[in-house]
Amino acid sequence: MDLKAVFFFICLAALCLTSTEAGIPKCCLQTAKKISAHMLSKVVKWEVQQNNGVCFIQALVLYIRGRKKPVCADLGIKRLLKRRLRVGSNRAV
Repeated sequence: MDLKAVFFFICLAALCLTSTEAGIPKCCLQTAKKISAHMLSKVVKWEVQQNNGVCFIQALVLYIRGRKKPVCADLGIKRLLKRRLRVGSNRAV
């Protein structure tokens, strides 16, 4: 009986850890100051990481086509990224 209870709690703990991604937030720890124009042209999605207590630095998180992990960039890149996306959308028309 005790073995069944221990096994149950181990399974329950494993389920809790995997469903919450172990409770560890995915934060950028450092940022790149320069990103190549080629890399910026491959950006699929981006978001701003705020330093709200969980994450310690502000960063621009870039999701790039062909890469599994996102790239953390300095917030100054945001202006270049917006300009590049605006020029790219004008070309598509």
